[in-house]
Amino acid sequence: MTDGEVMAFVRRHGVVLMAAKGPVPRLTEWIAGEPIKGSWWAHSKSHQIFARLSRLSVSPNVVTCRLVDGHVTFVHRRLWPALVRLSDWLPAQRIAAIREQHTASGKHVTHATPFPDWVPPAILRAGRKLEVKDARAALHMIPELSVRVDDAPQSQTRPRRAHQPRASSRRRR
Repeated sequence: MTDGEVMAFVRRHGVVLMAAKGPVPRLTEWIAGEPIKGSWWAHSKSHQIFARLSRLSVSPNVVTCRLVDGHVTFVHRRLWPALVRLSDWLPAQRIAAIREQHTASGKHVTHATPFPDWVPPAILRAGRKLEVKDARAALHMIPELSVRVDDAPQSQTRPRRAHQPRASSRRRR
């Protein structure tokens, strides 16, 4: 498994989840070559998985965000114009670019760059020119997005931003 093969997988699918179950492929399972039960950290290929994920996350052709159900998601650059066009229908925290850092103490810290600060100007311009139907077709793998766009009033040229609180992964007791 090479970095080029990982990038080709992300490019082909456009949107992939790092490890969570969802409507798009899971990159960790593709790298492992098999379904992973439990945490991928416990898998025999965990070191290879971590190395590939780390290199992918710093690629200028991929943004890491929480687009799919709030889970860590990789989106290939070819779909960034569609994200720009449909950004008004997405919660801001779901399209913020995230970068994970491991501190010297072993603590895991996530840094977020708000949308559209991470988007190159040329892609912002391309996204604003894109038709909504074409953006929806490009991001067809995100079912909740097509429902939100369908529900928007046809006369509305700039839809209101849909804000949703991020669901906590902690269980209430």
